[in-house]
Amino acid sequence: MTKVVKSDAEWRHQLSPIQYEVTRHAATERAGTGEYDQHFEHGIYYCVCCDTPLFASDTKFDAGCGWPSYFAALDPDNVREEEDTSYGMVRTEVICNVCDAHLGHVFPDGPPPTGLRYCINSASLRFEPR
Repeated sequence: MTKVVKSDAEWRHQLSPIQYEVTRHAATERAGTGEYDQHFEHGIYYCVCCDTPLFASDTKFDAGCGWPSYFAALDPDNVREEEDTSYGMVRTEVICNVCDAHLGHVFPDGPPPTGLRYCINSASLRFEPR
């Protein structure tokens, strides 16, 4: 896996303001505002920063939380998890393993078969239909 590294100026040029804040500064889009929250077309969701395939539509479910939710990553090697203690909480952050983009968080309250809920910002994703 080849790491994607760009300068801050390059990221700012490539990304929209919300994409930049979410992926490069771990911001969170407001619940219910992301374009993929209620999106259920068949296809693959890619990292908006580096085009790494992250999630498949067949793992997407409506968690009712206001963000796109998936019960599994497409390829576990493409994402990594790190402890996040911001805002006085302890959560598990989900990060693109290729470009270090913040994607969202994963929680242990998802459906079978994994029991996981990858709660991901739409601003960190790009969708390609099958």
